[in-house]
Amino acid sequence: MKFNIRLVLLFVVVAVGLMVNSCKKSNQDYVATLIAQNQWQLSSAQVTTYIGSSATRVLTLDTACLMTQIFKFNPDNTCTYTNFDCLTQATRGGWALSQDKLFLNVNMMCKDTITRIGDTTTHSKPFLTARIVNLGQYSLVLQTGDLQTYYSPTQKRVIYQWGFVRVKSQ
Repeated sequence: MKFNIRLVLLFVVVAVGLMVNSCKKSNQDYVATLIAQNQWQLSSAQVTTYIGSSATRVLTLDTACLMTQIFKFNPDNTCTYTNFDCLTQATRGGWALSQDKLFLNVNMMCKDTITRIGDTTTHSKPFLTARIVNLGQYSLVLQTGDLQTYYSPTQKRVIYQWGFVRVKSQ
């Protein structure tokens, strides 16, 4: 009789365990959640020019800028960037992650101080396609520019790297 009770008890425990594990889990996206639950303050920006894989020039941007630049992502896939390129502005746009979660795509038009050759406007979409280099609880590093995977040994490329630190939400 004790054997039957133990067997029934074992069967009940196994059945409860299977039911708990078979419940549908919520499909949470850790990367999107980490980006969207924080505000990110620009802490560094640099431009590196390469020929092939060799860096020929590194330039640090906005070393004299005293304005706080904040990148804020919202869970509804909207975002704002305050004071981009050390200009008083609050730009809005939308954001999405690539399917593999390695790239951040931000559709946001910003005023900037860089005039490109043949371009008469001073507006750009600086984060239209940004590679996520680092993402943690306290830092976010994005790269933009010439991000192709394969390049020739003599090809000139320019990579912009943006470093952000987390700011507590207000």
